[in-house]
Amino acid sequence: MMPGDRILGAFAGMAIGDAAGWPSSRHRAGVHAPWSRRLHRELDAFAEEHRVTTLPVPFALNQPVAPLVIGPSDDAEWLAWTALTIDQDRAEAFTGLAGRDDIRARISVRTALDNLARGLGPPASGHDNPHFFDDAAVVRAVAFGARGLDPTADARVTNAGDGVLGAVAMARAIGVLVDGGQMGDAVEAALDALPDDTVIGRAARTALAVARRAGDPFGAVPALDAALFDHVYSYGVAAAETFPVALALAEVSGGSPGTAVPAAACLAAAADSAPALTGALTGAFTGHGALPSGWSTTLTGCCLPELAGIDLLDIARGWIA
Repeated sequence: MMPGDRILGAFAGMAIGDAAGWPSSRHRAGVHAPWSRRLHRELDAFAEEHRVTTLPVPFALNQPVAPLVIGPSDDAEWLAWTALTIDQDRAEAFTGLAGRDDIRARISVRTALDNLARGLGPPASGHDNPHFFDDAAVVRAVAFGARGLDPTADARVTNAGDGVLGAVAMARAIGVLVDGGQMGDAVEAALDALPDDTVIGRAARTALAVARRAGDPFGAVPALDAALFDHVYSYGVAAAETFPVALALAEVSGGSPGTAVPAAACLAAAADSAPALTGALTGAFTGHGALPSGWSTTLTGCCLPELAGIDLLDIARGWIA
């Protein structure tokens, strides 16, 4: 298998996993008029007030339905942006986004942009940040891993601690896979970047042990939920939870996107990014040619409007050519 096919697999796998998580349609609904999301919130409030179990889902009403067709959303768009700007100084690339009111981003990214706008660069922009621990940089690290580059400078713009460690681990795992390595080799490369005495390091080793005992991805879902998620706070994108889930499911599945990604999507607390990260790892292992062809890789511009209509794979093919 050619390395180019594995790079395409990593990008397509992230798009597929991104689309598979339940938050994806909520993100894509961001391209609709604000009143439609207000109505969604009102329907949710009605369900709560009247104790009904018919919960609202994103809807188009009299707007285009295309954004709500299953497809990639936030994670794929930030991967695309990273791939397009990867040769730029990372602080300068992010500074170019500061002050814009038309983008959607994680709290870590939004805070970093505010920090940069007031002259606070990395690493302070990443660690003087209430969500320094999230997985925004882990998502972007797929691009760095595919190019065989260190993501640390990028990660430190928006994150610190587990957020940076997770990015380095993801990049190393993707790098091993696109070079033709086995999933076990990728897991070991990731673990080498995650010290035992860190939250993400302990969580990754716990997740792997739990999944191995379960023996298959779907069987591991309840055990992973019990081992990694306390359900106390609304931190659905913590790197110390989402990346360990992705790593464990990628390994126990034998690198199969068709079993690992749906299992990740079953973990509701991590479904905003764990399926996408799982898809990137398994897609980098199988290559693009082994992925199902029916899933879209076309972006809607729900986070970065200038990306609307762009195919994520066209960006990856530009690297390979």
